[in-house]
Amino acid sequence: MAASSHRIMLGPLVAAIDQGTSSTRFLVFNSTTAELLSHHQVEIKQSFPKEGWVEEDPKEILQSVYECMERTCEKLTQLNIDISNIKAIGVTNQRETTLVWDKETGEPLYNAIGKVLFFFEKHKCIWLDLRTQSTVERLINKTPGRNKNHLKHKTGLPISTYFSAVKLRWLMDNVNEVHEAIVSHRAMFGTIDSWLIWCLTGGKSGGVHCTDVTNASRTMLFNIHTMDWDPELCKYFGIPMEILPRVRSSSEIYGLMKSGALSGIPISGCLGDQSAALVGQMCFQDGQIALIFMLWEIYPVMSDHGLLTTVAYKLGRDKPACYALEGSVAIAGAVVRWLQDNLGIIGSSEELEKLAASVGTSYGCYFVPAFSGLYAPYWEPSARGIICGLTQFTNKSHLAFAALEAVCFQTREILDAMNQDSGIPLTQLQVDGGMTSNRLLMQLQADILCIPVVKPSMPETTALGAAMAAGAAEGVSVWSLSPEDLSEVTSEKFEPQINPEESEFRYARWKKAVQKSMNWETTEPVEEGRSC
Repeated sequence: MAASSHRIMLGPLVAAIDQGTSSTRFLVFNSTTAELLSHHQVEIKQSFPKEGWVEEDPKEILQSVYECMERTCEKLTQLNIDISNIKAIGVTNQRETTLVWDKETGEPLYNAIGKVLFFFEKHKCIWLDLRTQSTVERLINKTPGRNKNHLKHKTGLPISTYFSAVKLRWLMDNVNEVHEAIVSHRAMFGTIDSWLIWCLTGGKSGGVHCTDVTNASRTMLFNIHTMDWDPELCKYFGIPMEILPRVRSSSEIYGLMKSGALSGIPISGCLGDQSAALVGQMCFQDGQIALIFMLWEIYPVMSDHGLLTTVAYKLGRDKPACYALEGSVAIAGAVVRWLQDNLGIIGSSEELEKLAASVGTSYGCYFVPAFSGLYAPYWEPSARGIICGLTQFTNKSHLAFAALEAVCFQTREILDAMNQDSGIPLTQLQVDGGMTSNRLLMQLQADILCIPVVKPSMPETTALGAAMAAGAAEGVSVWSLSPEDLSEVTSEKFEPQINPEESEFRYARWKKAVQKSMNWETTEPVEEGRSC
């Protein structure tokens, strides 16, 4: 599009910081058309100080945000787009990554502990930051009946290494700097959104310490009924409430940018990554699904079938909170990397699609990639990956096909659980993310679910959701979220192409393989610090 055309067609612009597990991006959208105008991306390094530990440097994350902002502004200027048209900034982030910093110095007290499930260093797999496993066991042991769902009635979550409270407890028990800062009332806790908003709005010179309801609902310290931090939950984990950020809605002005080319622009949207994708795909009604979410209005539904209950969004201070059932497929991208880095049977994700398409079947082979246990809907840490159904004719192409099928079968398990919990039959699945570029995977997903799979033409729905929330905030109001005002999302639809009987047969075999993956491991001991 020519620069002169941009000047004529542009409405107010809204930007989004998309801080993910492996990179940071800054994207600028036209609020009138939802068109992505420009963006910049910076990769984030991960460190692995011990076997099974995954960390990131909070200062590197912050610097990457500034770099992405400045470079994107340069690109907009080159397009003759006036950056003063940017009216608001939204933030979306990796949700459960946990950090603590000193409010007086502004310095992190330890690296951010990742919730990232899969990282690869050279050819060595490091699946999950498992340092909190002993903390989790200790916490579960003090519940009546050793029940991992003891807090679920308040949090919607099982007690697991996945969520922020156990990581914060680990930091308090094992990092002297964190312990001392809490004792001397200098500590601030937050997920990545809190750290970024605090720093961008002034840091130690008046920065705003806040989070939104979607990120708060993933900490295990937040009561999803009262919509605030819960004193009993904080007491259970031994966490002082004074270090917690203020919980706010997902769409309101939190503060103003204090430096850089965008100084003075309000930060007015905040959503965890999955919730942002839900908004970006405009799933505002019951029964709509994006990224394996089921949306519920006004009240939370507790799952009896292994799903999480979480806050989907609260789009304004005076707007009701909306809830979701969640059961994300944790290992989707890692399957590809395992085949590439560990087995060496593919050189890229594109090659996986070609290899699998060359045979069009798994030839009875089933692959359960439970590398560090099974997550939703099982929550079974003892499981380990298996490949079964092998014959002398099985080759790497069949294994590639089985790997893609594994992603689809896991999605089917989650959607079955959602249907049982909700009673609302799903008519189609909306998807986004990097793996949606694999057309064979999209078709397999439709075949195994026996319903259409819909992929948006514009892939940046997570950043778009954060921008929409920011632009819709009171005091900004350049982006209407009323259904009649939303831009129509263009998409591609994949229809089922096999008969339901064949789909059910393959799914039953998958379920049998999952059962064989169970109870392989017991928890390995992890270093202990101070007790809870």
